[in-house]
Amino acid sequence: MEDYTQKISPDPNKAARTKESAHNGARTTRRAILVFGLLLLVFAALFVYGYRHYQQRVRVVEATVRTLENSIPVVNVEKARRAPANFELTLPGNITPVTEAYIYARASGYVRRRLADIGDRVREGQLLAEIEAPEMEQQVQQARAALAQSGKQLEQSKADLAEVRARMELARVTWDRYRVLVDHGAVSRQEGDQQLAAFRSASAAVNSVEARIGSAEQNVKASRASLERLVALQDFLKVRAPFGGVITARNFDVGALISGSGGSLGQTAGTGGLSGPSTGAQGGELFRIAQTGVVRVLVNVPESDAPGIRAGQPAVVTAQAFPSRQFQGKITRTANAVDISSRTMLAEIQVQNPDLVLLPGMFVQVRLMSARVAPPLLIPGNCVLATPKGLRVAVLEDLLSQDAPSPDRSRARSYPPQAKRIHLQEIQVGRDYGQELEVISGLQGWEYVVLNPGDEIEEGAVVQPRASARSEEAGGQHRGGQAGQSAPPRQAPAGR
Repeated sequence: MEDYTQKISPDPNKAARTKESAHNGARTTRRAILVFGLLLLVFAALFVYGYRHYQQRVRVVEATVRTLENSIPVVNVEKARRAPANFELTLPGNITPVTEAYIYARASGYVRRRLADIGDRVREGQLLAEIEAPEMEQQVQQARAALAQSGKQLEQSKADLAEVRARMELARVTWDRYRVLVDHGAVSRQEGDQQLAAFRSASAAVNSVEARIGSAEQNVKASRASLERLVALQDFLKVRAPFGGVITARNFDVGALISGSGGSLGQTAGTGGLSGPSTGAQGGELFRIAQTGVVRVLVNVPESDAPGIRAGQPAVVTAQAFPSRQFQGKITRTANAVDISSRTMLAEIQVQNPDLVLLPGMFVQVRLMSARVAPPLLIPGNCVLATPKGLRVAVLEDLLSQDAPSPDRSRARSYPPQAKRIHLQEIQVGRDYGQELEVISGLQGWEYVVLNPGDEIEEGAVVQPRASARSEEAGGQHRGGQAGQSAPPRQAPAGR
């Protein structure tokens, strides 16, 4: 009963303890809120301080970058490009006739008539000039007389042969008769021996006359050959055209003394008449005749382009005298060998010239299409540096290689991202096209070269590349750079 009473009776201290516990909880909550607020203020202050410090660092870095950008020179660059496999090759040449002859005098004498002059078109066999040589007619008459005399001697020898043969036949018959009589003892052996000797003497006379006839026949042949030679030589007094063409030179006048081995005596080629400059060893001719309905052009093809030139390829010929006109031609033949002194191959181009406007000696330009097995690289002509050690170009390279030390990498980060380093690469050039050059060796094709390099371009210099207009047209945006602003090259192979 007491226990039940104690359970249901109120505890006077319980309410006080409950109130004190609530008061302690509220005070703890206020303290936690205060601590959280203080921490929040501290974090806010730290954030503001850090942000301001970051902004200050950013401004310092931007200022440093701007200073470096202003201090690093900006250069225009262009990528080396591969020449096309098929390209147009232009070579100089001179027009020459497809057929040309130097006409000389074969007989000596004075010029009686001249029937052609320079610029005249002649046909084959046409009479060009006549040479007067009176002594030539006398020599012909003498040769005719010698031929007639040798003929008479031959006839006399033949008559003598008939006579000695008759004598030999009589001696033979007489010897046959005496031989029978000697055998029967009717005549002495001495008389028989005399008839045998007479027969043998007649036979020897026949052989002698036959030999004289052979000699006379040879004399007749020699006299006839001499006469024919003089007649042919007399025909050379009439100078005729060997083929149809145009007279391009004339080195004599009427009345001039002509030698039998050249042109006018006392006159060198190219100085008399109306001839042009002599070609040297061909001097001394009376006329020079050329066929110009078809002309040919001889060109020297460089060794690097020789494998792409074949007979039958078309060619376009232009002349300075006709700047707006083109003449179609064709390669007819090549030397198929490179001249060891000039390192070129000779090629012949024939061009139809029906209206005869192309004249021998004209300077022309020949355009050919050549196919290259290994096309060379092309670079702008204004990027080459001439140094005491040879020709060089300024090539862009990365600031550091992939295996560079960390301190160097940290220093490289201070430069703008598009900055590159200069390397002076030695090259060997080939043909010069004016605005562009062929590079035979020294470049591989991925390099960017600096255009118009100035004094600041030296080995190891740091620059800011800027792509040229042609590079932008050819490649658009370059890998790893901004179009129109920078053109970073591919990293150079390790171990350079």
